[in-house]
Formats: sequence, structure tokens, C-alpha cells
Amino acid sequence: MTERLRVHVDPDKCQGHARCKALAPELFELDEYGNAHEAGDGTVPPGLEDKVWLAKANCPEIAIDVIEE
Repeated sequence: MTERLRVHVDPDKCQGHARCKALAPELFELDEYGNAHEAGDGTVPPGLEDKVWLAKANCPEIAIDVIEE
């Protein structure tokens, strides 16, 4: 069975650098203050796994969690 990934942004940690949105615009949205949150329910579509891990690695606030289901 293939592993499924979900992404979550901790709103208390996000400071609005928006690196995640720049690296994986399909997976993140920005609010009116420029803070990121996961798009939809956070499910990572097939083919975007590398992008979610890249976004997590590039978050300077360590606000992104990738959940393996």
C-alpha cells in the first residue's frame, strides 16, 4: 500500500516568510497577513511529495509538519 502524506502549518509558528508558497504553490495558501496554511485538507496529491518535503526543509520557523499516513 502506498503511503499518503498530509501537510499542516502551525499558525503559532508561521511568520509569513512564504517560502512554502513559493516552492509548492499547489500545497499552500496565504491569509490576508501573508501567513501560510495548508490548501484544502492538507492532503498531498501524488507527484507532489518532493515539493512538500522541500517546503518543510526550507521553512525558517519550522512551522510545517508532514504527516505520513
